[in-house]
Amino acid sequence: MAKIVVLAEKPSVGREIARVLKANKSNNGFMEGDKYIVTWGLGHLVTLATPEQYKKEYSEWKMEHLPLIPDKTKLVVIPNTRKQFNTVKFLLNRKDVDEIIIATDAGREGELVARWIIEEAGTKKPMKRLWISSVTDKAIREGFNKLKSSKEYDNLYRSAKSRAEADWIVGINATRALTLKYNTPLSCGRVQTPTLAIVKEREDQIKSFRPKEYYEIEALANGVKFNYRDSNNSTRVFNRDVLDKVMSETKGKDLKVEKVDSSKKKSYPDRLYDLTTLQADANRMFGFSTKETLNIMQNLYERHKVLTYPRTDSRYLTDDIVATIPERLRAVSVGSYKEYAQELLKKKIVKNSNYVNSSKVSDHHAIIPTEEKPYLSDFTNGERKIYDLVVKRFLSVLMEPEEYLETVVEGKINGHRFNTKGKVVVNSGFKALYRDEEKESINTLPKLSVGEILSINRINFQKNYTTPPSYFTEGTLLKAMENPSKHIDSGDAEINKILTETGGIGTVATRADIMDKLFNSFLLEKKGESIYITSKGSQLLDLVPVEMKSPELTGEWEQKLIKIENGKLRADDFMKEIKDFSKENIATIKSEDKKFVHDNITNTECPECGKKMLEVNSKNRKMLVCQDRECGYRKTISTLSNARCPECKKKMELYGEGDKKTFFCACGYRESLDSFNKRKAKQKDTMSRGDARKYMKKQEDENLGNSLADQLKNLKLD
Repeated sequence: MAKIVVLAEKPSVGREIARVLKANKSNNGFMEGDKYIVTWGLGHLVTLATPEQYKKEYSEWKMEHLPLIPDKTKLVVIPNTRKQFNTVKFLLNRKDVDEIIIATDAGREGELVARWIIEEAGTKKPMKRLWISSVTDKAIREGFNKLKSSKEYDNLYRSAKSRAEADWIVGINATRALTLKYNTPLSCGRVQTPTLAIVKEREDQIKSFRPKEYYEIEALANGVKFNYRDSNNSTRVFNRDVLDKVMSETKGKDLKVEKVDSSKKKSYPDRLYDLTTLQADANRMFGFSTKETLNIMQNLYERHKVLTYPRTDSRYLTDDIVATIPERLRAVSVGSYKEYAQELLKKKIVKNSNYVNSSKVSDHHAIIPTEEKPYLSDFTNGERKIYDLVVKRFLSVLMEPEEYLETVVEGKINGHRFNTKGKVVVNSGFKALYRDEEKESINTLPKLSVGEILSINRINFQKNYTTPPSYFTEGTLLKAMENPSKHIDSGDAEINKILTETGGIGTVATRADIMDKLFNSFLLEKKGESIYITSKGSQLLDLVPVEMKSPELTGEWEQKLIKIENGKLRADDFMKEIKDFSKENIATIKSEDKKFVHDNITNTECPECGKKMLEVNSKNRKMLVCQDRECGYRKTISTLSNARCPECKKKMELYGEGDKKTFFCACGYRESLDSFNKRKAKQKDTMSRGDARKYMKKQEDENLGNSLADQLKNLKLD
């Protein structure tokens, strides 16, 4: 009997598909049944060859080799996943297999994963495409009932392939040229360099900022606070003479009410989550890194199957999803969500443009709960927090808006305008979901009438200073990458529009990795939650060709990649432009007469080559790195752990090696690792069972139990 191979992207998804298809016989790297063989990648199994895999001589970096532009792209199997690739290749070429179903993630990158594996396996068998947004049993069955010909996705593959090849050509050539020219590792790329420029622009704004003094005047009349407003309706007074005039002319005077406006208003919930917005909120609310949130989302999607596909850039649903909402509401009718979900199930689901808009959904709709019932006790603390955000946002868009009565009272004190505002909630609507989280300060006013005279109890002013923009955090930088034209204006309205329409620089799937690469290349560093550009990063921006640091390049590329995807541009024509662009970059770098200066040299000598080492900061560590790029020696000085200081509760840094490992805190507290472990063990012994459960839950979230091992395991450099 002829069989069909189903190729998934990851083992977890592959096994779920296999279970639904009754491919229950477990093998090494695949599952098999009477009709289907389900196998998987481990993410990418195949990638673009490195320069030295084209020519051995390219392993030695030389300027005369540049630009490196292969006549034909070469694919290679990733060494550490070769065993799984050989399994997949064998299955795809088995004589009893006559069809392949691509079941990798439904998107540009997922298409690339599958096509590269199939191409490298050398098979030409007929292919179909499974396109689903969740991995529940129902979604899998429906997806297999609606399989499409893989030919419908050929242009999507061409677009993905063009993006990968373009990034390879531009990134490798610019990185090698800069590194050779200035004899220090300088990483450059279409997305990472504009991201670096955004951080630099913000830091320049902060450094050049000069605070301005201003005043705010407040009058207290019959227990009601009124604020002074000038002719532009601003509460800020920047002129000291104006302040003195208002203060002197209102002293001892009464306030006459001149206007009382009451109006019914409504407050609507935010739109549904896409990945970027979810990562930004999780960073702001819980301090989760962008990568951490994505990993949690992947677990909730793949393992628990309670949320839909996470790597989406849409905040809307398609029309066909509306019919599935009641089933999703029944699924989330648990715990604190139950009363709201049950109430919504009693009513007819009203579709509206606040959350349904098929035209604004590309590959995947917004992140929402699946029809799978969650087992909240199985979630980690982090999973529980992320699930809570998504479910509440989903419920909120289905609930009524908050309704309130807003009253604005305007009056004058000796000709000077003052006003106040009050709010009375008529119907909490969706805000009831957040009543335990949001402590909104509501100003309630007594009944006031036009013409009423109010005695002034006191009038005073407060001196303040304007503040600079804030340093980026991981969450706010993520949002800046999504809308870069707000931070670096290209000067081209059309390009700014394209950047907005195409989701900025990078994709929802790659931005977290780009950010980590900038940290690992020592171009960015973190101090607390704030992100700073390093001296190396600033100098790189001065050395790199100007086009490479502008988001405009990404906007132009994305515009053309979408045209390839829609069949309106030939991939070959796009690649010719890329090759010409890379040649121009190399020529520019070679002709520059600039210098790179290390300003972080220490007195510590490299044990390998004897040269002085550089002290560098990355995301969660301090390191010593040899300044000679060919030597490459590096050593970790300290790692920011998840262990909290018992005195100030901040995260402590872990210094030293072996038995000498010691925690240090910025407040001055210090403790050896051995002492720390004994203290924690003693705390657990003396805890009540309830306290122990709370402690262990907290540790599960912070990964304190194996913080050192995790930190060392994750110290990878690109």
